[in-house]
Amino acid sequence: MARRSGSRNRPVVPQAMAALDKLKFEIANEFNLPGDIINSGYWGNLPSAQCGAVGGEMVRRMIEAAQRSLIEETEAGVRAGFQSGLTHAGSSQAPTGTSQGTGQAGHSPPFQPL
Repeated sequence: MARRSGSRNRPVVPQAMAALDKLKFEIANEFNLPGDIINSGYWGNLPSAQCGAVGGEMVRRMIEAAQRSLIEETEAGVRAGFQSGLTHAGSSQAPTGTSQGTGQAGHSPPFQPL
């Protein structure tokens, strides 16, 4: 990635530039691109297909990471909701010494299958 002063291709999160560069260099090394070009910071001597392959792989990995993060957040939310439901159900149905189905508030008759 060229770093021109007039470039309009600015990162959304500037603090992520170091991580993006690290990812770019890792992928370039995996693709066996010349180390002297990679480390110099100027990629203009590489064919666009090679640069595009690095960028495409970066995007694939970032999308995969975002999807994994969404899955983990969703699973954590479901677990928290489930635990919360168990906690509330356990605390609201404390044993009172009376049998269920007597019509008292907070108690419901047991489910009877048809």
